[in-house]
Amino acid sequence: MEKHDLHHEFVEYDILIHELKVSNNHFKKLFDDYHKVNKDIHRIETNEVFTDAELNELRSKRLHLKDKLYHILKENVEL
Repeated sequence: MEKHDLHHEFVEYDILIHELKVSNNHFKKLFDDYHKVNKDIHRIETNEVFTDAELNELRSKRLHLKDKLYHILKENVEL
């Protein structure tokens, strides 16, 4: 099973991720939402019966959150 937590997805932003989690409420909420969806996907893929539509919806949501988080990271690197 491939790791999709943000620290593995964006290794180069590890320190910034931590800084934003403690200083930016919007980033923290997106971060928490991302990890909840990621955990749900992992649980479904490993333990539960699911439909392709359910899994695809969760994967789409994870990707959308990941994109939002990446844009915040990029904005803060450029500052």
